[in-house]
Amino acid sequence: QVQLVESGGGLVQFGGSLRLSCAASGSIFSIKTMGWYRQAPGKERELVATITTDGSTNYADSVKARFTISRDVAKKTVYLQMYSLKPEDTAVYYCNADVVEWRTFTTKNYWGQGTQVTVSS
Repeated sequence: QVQLVESGGGLVQFGGSLRLSCAASGSIFSIKTMGWYRQAPGKERELVATITTDGSTNYADSVKARFTISRDVAKKTVYLQMYSLKPEDTAVYYCNADVVEWRTFTTKNYWGQGTQVTVSS
């Protein structure tokens, strides 16, 4: 089994910053793409940003130039640095990873439990 554990969420004022972390553990041979998604109340879960093993990144238009995704391959951890936060960034943020599992070498997709980010106006 594989676990993704997020941390770093919280309450921040308009214009503030937060850094989210997500650490993967368990039966992991390697991790392919890692990413962050978010879900606001009453809305569908949406892509925030992804990063591949070679460091290629992809961002939602709404967060470009404000958020930065990065990863530490050795630590099996992905980060999301968020700047200039707005009330519309308020959501539960979920970590996601495509994991190649040890022994079976099959790729499975995993989600973290989510961390709340609240931006006050």
